[in-house]
Amino acid sequence: MHETRRRQISRRSLLRATGATAGAVTLSTGTAQAAGGAQAASRARASGGTRAAGRAQGSGYAHPGLLHTAADLDRMAAKVRAGAAPYAAGFAKLTANRHAQSGWTADPQATVYRGAGSPQNYAILYNDVHAAYQNALRYHVDGDTAHADTAVAILNSWSGKLTSLEGSADRFLAAGLYGYQIANAAELVRDRDDFELDRFRTMLTTVFAPLSESFLENHNNAVVTNYWTNWDLTAMACVLATGIFCDDEARVARVVEYFKHGAGLGSVRNAIPVVGEDGLAEWLEAGRDQGHALLGVGLMGTVCEMAWNQGIDLYGHDDSRFLKGAQYVAKWSLGGDVPYTANTRKKGAIGGWSGTETASDAAPVDPAMTRPIWAMIANHYTKRRGLSAPYLTRIAARAAPEGGGGDYGPNSGGYDQLGFGTLAFTRDRAAGTGAGGGKVAGAGSASASPSANGSADPSAPAANTPVGSAPGPAGGRSGDLAATGSGDIAAWTAATGITALASGLLLLRRRGREQAQGQGQAQGQRRTGGGAHNE
Repeated sequence: MHETRRRQISRRSLLRATGATAGAVTLSTGTAQAAGGAQAASRARASGGTRAAGRAQGSGYAHPGLLHTAADLDRMAAKVRAGAAPYAAGFAKLTANRHAQSGWTADPQATVYRGAGSPQNYAILYNDVHAAYQNALRYHVDGDTAHADTAVAILNSWSGKLTSLEGSADRFLAAGLYGYQIANAAELVRDRDDFELDRFRTMLTTVFAPLSESFLENHNNAVVTNYWTNWDLTAMACVLATGIFCDDEARVARVVEYFKHGAGLGSVRNAIPVVGEDGLAEWLEAGRDQGHALLGVGLMGTVCEMAWNQGIDLYGHDDSRFLKGAQYVAKWSLGGDVPYTANTRKKGAIGGWSGTETASDAAPVDPAMTRPIWAMIANHYTKRRGLSAPYLTRIAARAAPEGGGGDYGPNSGGYDQLGFGTLAFTRDRAAGTGAGGGKVAGAGSASASPSANGSADPSAPAANTPVGSAPGPAGGRSGDLAATGSGDIAAWTAATGITALASGLLLLRRRGREQAQGQGQAQGQRRTGGGAHNE
């Protein structure tokens, strides 16, 4: 066990998306936290030596700053230590998951295949990624360095061996999904001296990001609308996570620009093409099926949250268009009637076969189906921004406490989100600040316009200001187009109730130098995994 020492986190510098040139992301001098306006606090972590945390030298990006900020992690730990609801239930879901045990042993592969090729070993990757994330998150909440050690060991093993992602068109899904996820796991331990930071950056920028950038540029040499919304969003999440993790402004700017104006179905106006007078906006992939629509909403929320934590408001872009689309999907998934405007999209390969496909109505739904996506989105709009989102509120409450990978079935669909939103994203109502320090708008209908630029207040960042894009590398292959994606969609069902921790107690280590003085050995027994996993 290593000695504890205090790790100081600098006050946050917020970013604004500005200008029309590539990489035009500039610093804001505001000191408000993106996470509800809370000041970045001094953080205590038990570790085997840490690098300086906070804003990277020569960069405007704050670390940790993907799905979780320093303030977020402090909030989780403090709330769980106090036994506050619903955080305690959310933490119980985490500690009960087999991936969150410090006995997890990684099984890194040199090449990962998804959709074609042999062996089909992508399940090894996503299980290890979720184990790294869950152990890293658990470490930040209870301070047990055994979990940090496990997360670092998993990530180091993969960065030391993985060289390529191969397969059918599904290789782009693998790059996007597992790329953004593994970056988020690493972001939680990037300050540890035993973490191979430079080697991990190399893996992100040479194995994961190039496939995602290629997809956004040429869509696997297919007609741009050949691939449904979630395909673009996986790629956008990977490139954005890579850009922030690696302090690469051009990558971040590219995703911001694509979100607003991209030609593919993942840009916000293509994913959510019709806004109704009732304040709900049609989600394009609702005409396909419920599972993929939920995937898309979760991915767009992930992109918005990572951008928000760097001061870029995509949540509020285009008069909070994503809020209206998420409300639509929530109402539909709860069994409510929703309109759907028939649309026809072109399919096929450039210079090859071509065709069209028409979606004429919203697909049938199973109200029991869920993904761990709702807490993050609902808490942003209702708690950070003070807006009314009744369908999001209802569906988030029904899904709570949200679990993570391993809690929603054994297939890949159950691992598409990192999850644990009840623990990670539940927050108190913000005290008058948004992304740029502006006042939170008063609660109103979901269709109410917070401001002309979709933010809670005109003083918030001008999130609609175009940001230049830079072209991704060319790539893609012909002959392996996938018009509908993998059929590996599990019937995710909500896990309910509070899962008891070992010995039925919630015993947390006190964190920080002050708390560590006089702190004895932890009283609770730590659950351990059974070593190598199997699926």
